[in-house]
Amino acid sequence: MHQFRLLIAALFLVIISGTSHAQRIEDPTTWTYEVKKTGENKYQLIFHVKLKKDWHVWSQNPGGDGLLVPSTFTFNKTEGLKLVGKPKEKGKLISKEYDGTDGMTYSYENSVDFIQEAVISGIPKVTGKHEYQVCDHSVCLRAVTKPFSFTIPDVNVAGVDSMRGSNDSFSLAVPLADTQVVSGTFNQVPDTTKKALSVDADATPPADTNLWWLFALCFLGGLIAITTPCVYSMVPITVSFFTKRSKTRAEAIRNAVYYSLSIIIIFTVLGVLISAVFGPQALYKLSSNWIANLFFFAVFVVFGISFLGAFEITLPSSWTSRTDSRAGTSSFKGIFFMALTLVIVSFSCTSGIIGPLLVAASRGGITGPAIGMFGFSLGLALPFTFFAFSPGMINKMANAGGWLNQVKVVLGFIEMGLALKFFSNADLVKGWRILDREIFIAIWIVLSVLLGIYLLGKLKLSHDDANAKNIYGQEYVSLFKLLLVFSSFTFAVYLLPGMFGAPLKGLGQFLPPMGTQDFVIGSGSGHVAASGQGHDATNNGAPMPVKYAEAMRLYEPDVVKNNGLVTYFDYEEALAASRKVKKPIMLDFTGITCVNCRLMETNVWNAPDVMKRLKEDFIVASLYCDATGVPLDKSEYYQSKALGYEVTNLGDRCLDLQVSKFNANSQPFYFFVDDAGNKLADAGYGTNTNVAKFVTHLDSVKARYKALHP
Repeated sequence: MHQFRLLIAALFLVIISGTSHAQRIEDPTTWTYEVKKTGENKYQLIFHVKLKKDWHVWSQNPGGDGLLVPSTFTFNKTEGLKLVGKPKEKGKLISKEYDGTDGMTYSYENSVDFIQEAVISGIPKVTGKHEYQVCDHSVCLRAVTKPFSFTIPDVNVAGVDSMRGSNDSFSLAVPLADTQVVSGTFNQVPDTTKKALSVDADATPPADTNLWWLFALCFLGGLIAITTPCVYSMVPITVSFFTKRSKTRAEAIRNAVYYSLSIIIIFTVLGVLISAVFGPQALYKLSSNWIANLFFFAVFVVFGISFLGAFEITLPSSWTSRTDSRAGTSSFKGIFFMALTLVIVSFSCTSGIIGPLLVAASRGGITGPAIGMFGFSLGLALPFTFFAFSPGMINKMANAGGWLNQVKVVLGFIEMGLALKFFSNADLVKGWRILDREIFIAIWIVLSVLLGIYLLGKLKLSHDDANAKNIYGQEYVSLFKLLLVFSSFTFAVYLLPGMFGAPLKGLGQFLPPMGTQDFVIGSGSGHVAASGQGHDATNNGAPMPVKYAEAMRLYEPDVVKNNGLVTYFDYEEALAASRKVKKPIMLDFTGITCVNCRLMETNVWNAPDVMKRLKEDFIVASLYCDATGVPLDKSEYYQSKALGYEVTNLGDRCLDLQVSKFNANSQPFYFFVDDAGNKLADAGYGTNTNVAKFVTHLDSVKARYKALHP
């Protein structure tokens, strides 16, 4: 129970803790303080706020999604001070429909006064602090807390006694969050194209939703994350781990609780603290690091071979002996390590969900990000919790027969196949060309065929029992096994055309790009001519991409090559092309190892309505944020304030652009700009496979571009 209490305490501290970072944009507000006497011992304490053009400050009830930071005023407890009501707001209150919710937001532009009525007697000053957040049409600065001080003229010492003991607390408004977070499309401010209404200055905006919606959304994301290949591949490891360690139901329950709480705490701590200390790109860089991917590959191969019966993975004898001790801690250490492995590996596939939370954590307080990460990790941990409750039952059932060995062998084949994705990530980042597309597919075909043969009982391993026999003494295959055999062989047949260049749309997000395949039937028929100087009819009169084109062509996704879509790899080159052909730019922040990027390209870009618009109406720039193996010229090196280190390669330069200009760091993310880099949509577009919605988004961007560039 000691470890359990430590886990709960650590989780509590993470959620309630706070952090801050230096702002990179000067505060666009000017605050002045005025005292106006309205009667005997009666005063108005007035906060005058002036804002620079295009900036706004939130009302005390900002509405929206519950994560907007309200303006709050907290007065220090002082004898002789009695507050009357809450601060009033005087100014032109702007109400806007909030994009992504059914609610409204309430803010002030240009100027606003916050007026606190008070009865003051016998004190020369009134002090306290106020918190606020300002935003423009594309970014919100972190919440700011400042002290204030009012000097009271003509103080009347009489009447102090009548004030004594009143107003123990003067906190008039409770902030809903320390910073603004919007999951999915990182929409930090309301869409400025929505209808704006003028509201009576003294009207009180209705309270809107709170942090619960963020928790619920992230919780759902955690549940869905269990189906991603990075997380799913940990399930068989968990099966083996808890099967070996849990001999009783009580032990299984204890281990399940430890495992789940470890996942929750590690996710929350890593997501918030690492982002706060090292910046929002830290975990992303770990998940795309070639060394880390090789480590994950090795871990999964070792477990896969173990499942196939080559050897048993056991803890050191010193750990094993202490596992049975009620006060032992080694058991918890082993479980904690398993949870840590799951958390780190899962970032490869879940960064699109947690990325905006990490960016938000690096821009101010962590209340919102902490709650979001807690919800996500809770949703991710629950399936493992329920699954971990079963090892005791599995052990009992295993005693009745050898079916558990067969389950492990099946999972071993799957584990070996999934491990290839991690080696492929490292191979692509370093450009080794060891695991090209056809080799990757060939290994998957062989594994699928071997799995089918094994399930038919035609392939025996050393630790397998004999197959079940029917009433005639003949070995037979159960109906469930037969269905698995059918699925395994069908998968192998589906993969076979991929050996010759078939796109395999259903697996496009997992396979290496088509550029790594040496042989493609009919190659060249649908591919764009080699990049070079001049113009090409397939690029609608725009200059062909030159910068980084040779180095990056290897990583172009199948949908680009098969549809003749021309993409640029350099931001400035895309701007130049846009100026020449007068088209808007779609900045595709993507990654070589990004699974969700391939998912969007395969299922959304490949749609005829989308591809037609991308080819005819847009300049597309694919900016690979993990292309760290493509060096910049030394003359292009620079120190990044957003990343906190010197940028020396293409990947870091793309990531720096995404973080500093668009306040996001997850991929895929699509932002739309004109030839001057001005945003054509206030919000980015993240992972959403709804083709109709993406088409609508493209059309709205095109219409806005035409309105601004007639």
